[in-house]
Amino acid sequence: MPNFTEMAIKKTFMKLLNERPLNQITVKDIVEECGINRNSFYYHFQDIPALIEEIVTEEADRIIKKYPSIDTLEICLNAAVDFAMENRRAILHIYHSVNRAVFEQYLWKVCHYVVMTYGTTVFDGKQVKEEDRQLILRFYECVCFGIVIDWMNDGMPEQVHRKLSRLYELKKGMIEEMIQRSEQE
Repeated sequence: MPNFTEMAIKKTFMKLLNERPLNQITVKDIVEECGINRNSFYYHFQDIPALIEEIVTEEADRIIKKYPSIDTLEICLNAAVDFAMENRRAILHIYHSVNRAVFEQYLWKVCHYVVMTYGTTVFDGKQVKEEDRQLILRFYECVCFGIVIDWMNDGMPEQVHRKLSRLYELKKGMIEEMIQRSEQE
């Protein structure tokens, strides 16, 4: 569990990141806003990219922990989208920075978890070849990742839930058809 100083650094960094782009935030800005010295920052974090990575990893883990089982992909995708909307400017600042890879790793981790957890539910009791199972899961993992990246490239418009709901409606039954085809072979 993080200590008070570590939590203060993270909170201050997120506040600053919601106010300005990442390339305009320095360790000096964080420690001055936080009321600590530079050594305290460096005791907890190697640098700002390490701070970003820890925050992003913690958020991915929080989402994963919140959903130990998943009946639909929609549940977790909506949770991830909600977090992103709450921290919209900060997320966009990270996404449009040189630290974009950190965000993409987080996104892949969440997409992988969501799809694999959903897969345990949807494949339960089904006689699907392992190769087909892996193909189907990878397809959905890529779809989840692509949808979020596309949404971010569009500037994270707020009507995302409406569009996602419509997409879920349009794709209803798709995975069941894939499973059925695999079982028939």
